[in-house]
Amino acid sequence: MSSTIGNKLRSGGVIPAHPLALRAANMLDERHQRALTRYYLDAGAAGLAVGVHTTQFAIHEPKVGLYKPVLELAKETARQFVTSTGASEPIMIAGLVGNTNQAVKEAELACSLGYHLGLLCLSALKGKSIDQLIDHSRQAAKIMPIMGFYLQEAISQMALPAEFWRKFVEIPNVLAIKIAPFNRYQTLDVLEAVAHSGRCHDIALYTGNDDNIILDLLSTYEFIADGQAVSLAIVGGLLGQWACWTKRAVEYFTAIQKIRRTKSKVARQMLTLAGQVTLANKAIFDADNNFAGCIPGISYILKKQGLLEEIRTLNLNERLSPGQADKIDDIIRKYPHLTDSDFVKENLDKWLA
Repeated sequence: MSSTIGNKLRSGGVIPAHPLALRAANMLDERHQRALTRYYLDAGAAGLAVGVHTTQFAIHEPKVGLYKPVLELAKETARQFVTSTGASEPIMIAGLVGNTNQAVKEAELACSLGYHLGLLCLSALKGKSIDQLIDHSRQAAKIMPIMGFYLQEAISQMALPAEFWRKFVEIPNVLAIKIAPFNRYQTLDVLEAVAHSGRCHDIALYTGNDDNIILDLLSTYEFIADGQAVSLAIVGGLLGQWACWTKRAVEYFTAIQKIRRTKSKVARQMLTLAGQVTLANKAIFDADNNFAGCIPGISYILKKQGLLEEIRTLNLNERLSPGQADKIDDIIRKYPHLTDSDFVKENLDKWLA
């Protein structure tokens, strides 16, 4: 990883979890997939996470055969965007899943394609011991820099105890963590492990708690480690919620950065916005149905804006829940300031070209 990308990672930013554009017969819709990448970068995203949960974990299955093409397309589209606009290079993060053999092979592929970090999902190792999870992580980290990932239990079906995080942050090539358990206690487990590791300046902390985005970013976390106060900040977000309405996310993230930089008081309006963003996430992620319609909820908004042609999932069980579309429409109607439809409308033809 170059020093420029490393500094960008530690400075923080908006990193959308990249969705998957599909057409009939589960074929990759390259036109709309490219349009999504261009949208995120034009909106001001600091990076892209590809091959992650929002991209649909099924792309990692050999019979589906989409992992490499999707990573290649995002990387090439990002390169073209940088060349044509003069923008800075985005942080490119590849999702790594499966057993150790698969995760290592995926890391090798991602590295060969020019990705900077691997977001290591441990769900396939459910039931393994902490030492086995750590060994798995070390093997992947030998190949490329790693971003740890605490995925919420509703999806991962596993909890990662504090002991795991204390050992995980000792791995030298762990350079970031996406904290996404949707749980305050588990979030603090990760933060406390980093605070006690002596590596708080090396490990960039990103929120993946789509239910608590703004408060995660506004908060200062202080722990006592070896008798000394250690302060931590979550510097950015890698979020499925930021896969839609990305321009607005960049705007409020920039405002939060200014508050932190100038040590200003947090305006009441920002706290009000925090609740509204969480309310929107409740509908988009289908929280009432244990997040069953999470991926289709994001796609529903992108389709309404013209960024996707169809709402399709590789796993046919992932679909909009009854009434979910109405809930999303209600959010759009009541809280239009959360959306970026005008920005998309102005630029859609350019992104689809």
